[in-house]
Amino acid sequence: MRAIWKGSVSFGLVSVPVKLYSATESHDVSFRQVHAKDGGRIRYQRICSLDGEEVAYADIAKGYETEDGEMVILTDDDLAELPVTSSREIAVEKFVPSDQIDPLLFEKSYYLEPEKTGAKPYALLRQALQDADRMAVVTVALRQRTTVAVLRVRETEAGDVIVLQTMMWPDEIRVPDFSVEVGEVKDAEVKMANMLVETLSGDFDASEFSDDYADAVEALVKAKIEGGEVERTPTSTKTSGEVVDLLAALQRSVDAAKKGRGEDTSEEAEEPADEGAAKKTTKRTAAKKSTKKAPAKKAATKKTAAKKTAAKKSTSKKTASRKTAAKKAS
Repeated sequence: MRAIWKGSVSFGLVSVPVKLYSATESHDVSFRQVHAKDGGRIRYQRICSLDGEEVAYADIAKGYETEDGEMVILTDDDLAELPVTSSREIAVEKFVPSDQIDPLLFEKSYYLEPEKTGAKPYALLRQALQDADRMAVVTVALRQRTTVAVLRVRETEAGDVIVLQTMMWPDEIRVPDFSVEVGEVKDAEVKMANMLVETLSGDFDASEFSDDYADAVEALVKAKIEGGEVERTPTSTKTSGEVVDLLAALQRSVDAAKKGRGEDTSEEAEEPADEGAAKKTTKRTAAKKSTKKAPAKKAATKKTAAKKTAAKKSTSKKTASRKTAAKKAS
């Protein structure tokens, strides 16, 4: 994992230098919007709703829309005047009972890892939170905005770690606009409901659950690839629906990069995949060379034969001329 933030946890006169890591990652299935006819990616342009013209990114500003539908444009100078903080401190405000925090308030989770110099105070804070069965309510500045969060201890395969969970502001929690009206509930019905709860009671194990939808999509896509149901687009990197090895994929990536720079990509890889492949390559190369040289030899043979024939003809002509001259003299 890569640390996304560095700072320190401060409570009282104690300071614990820490690094922040994202504790979660999304594995949600995502799709591209494509043209059903040929599989081409759908692209969007930044079009102004008033004049219908495309707007360059440099000409885009931030706007705040009022309840009346009017737009207030905020410039970079306006935004620079807003209160921001660059503090690298996670300040503990108070320690509260764990059951007082509504899980609905929790937003994003992060792991806290101590720096080498902060290992001992980190362990002390972790132990104190466990013994007191409390959470630490803190304020922290992430992405230049101060937010409220809590520190709690979580058991993991790597050991107990302190987790920072950012919280939503109270006005961000919606109040339901409906009420549930019920009639008379009989004691027998309540007793039966309690029996059902008791029957289905157990300990929570997250590994018992899986994303059936993601698994089904993966199986569907794999079946289509194996069946050759793949649309070839200009950005495709595979030449067929078959699974390719990493070396081949890297080689094609190198060739594509060279082609983009206008370099020659006709050279073969310096290191073949195995010795057999190297021998085959050598044989093929030798065969190509001998094939190329053969026409040259034939051409040379033809030229030599032509020269010899011409020489014989000229010699014959000279001999015949001498004989004719001799006859005339006699």
